[in-house]
Order: sequence, then structure tokens, then C-alpha cells
Amino acid sequence: MSQAFTHRLASFDDLPQIVAIYNSTVASREVTADTEPVSVESRHAWFHEHRPETRPLWVCEQGGQVIGWLSFSNFYGRPAYSGTAELSIYLHEAARGKGLGRYFLSQAIAFAPSIHVHTLLGFIFGHNLPSLKLFAAFDFETWANMPRVATLDGIERDLIILGKRVV
Repeated sequence: MSQAFTHRLASFDDLPQIVAIYNSTVASREVTADTEPVSVESRHAWFHEHRPETRPLWVCEQGGQVIGWLSFSNFYGRPAYSGTAELSIYLHEAARGKGLGRYFLSQAIAFAPSIHVHTLLGFIFGHNLPSLKLFAAFDFETWANMPRVATLDGIERDLIILGKRVV
């Protein structure tokens, strides 16, 4: 059974912990297409692109430490796509498998209409079965299968784009 979670808007002071969680996934070659850890400084602009009224960045804390985060990001960067957002969920290793991903995804789906988002997307590697299962549990459908578009350590990987209309 999952524990009760709450989230809040991320503050700039959370950025080092957000980056640490992100970087903890790089070596797995399962979650991100980055092949080397990123710096906090390199994420400043990314952080500031997440405006609460249009593309929030949320964190969940436990014991004063960020244990996971979710971001709404622009899809394709053109005005006609403003009603579509890409979701990204990253969890601290100790928080995985405890229901936090489900919590974040359920909250994002419920919240999306309040920021004028009618379509949510997930960009997930085809070999990332936990994330594919998570999004499928919320009735996201495969909208695109991009075979072998990423190469990680010499292995070509598929990118699956999952989508869901929320309005």
C-alpha cells in the first residue's frame, strides 16, 4: 500500500536535489537520453521555464529532502501546441516502487485543465517497463513508436510517445 504524499511547487533552492535525482538515473540508461550527469548551473534556464501558471515543476519532500519531482514541459514550442504538455517524473532511488509515481501522475492529470492543458504526453524508452506500466495504468495510449532513435552505450533504443486527452 502506498503512503500518503503531498507536493508543492519547486523553489530554486530545490534545484540541487532535483538535479541529483535526475543524475541518479543517467547510469541506468533506462530513463534519460543524457549520457553524462548534468550540472545544477546547466539547469537554471530549464528551471525558470517552469512557470506555475502554465508549466509547473512540483516536488515531493520527505524529512526535508526532495524524494521526487514532476514537470510539465512545452511540447514542440509552437503556440498551436500550448494545450499539450510533456510530463516528466523522476524519483529518488529510495522512493521508487512506493506509489509516488502514481500519485504524481494522478495529480498531473487532475491539474492539467486548470493550466489549459488538454493533452498530456510521456516520452519513454521502450525498455523502461516500469514507466510504460505506470502510464498505461492511467490509460495513456501509444501514439508513436520511434524505433532505434536513441543510442545508449552502443545499443539502439526505441522511444515510445504515450498520450492522453484529459479534457
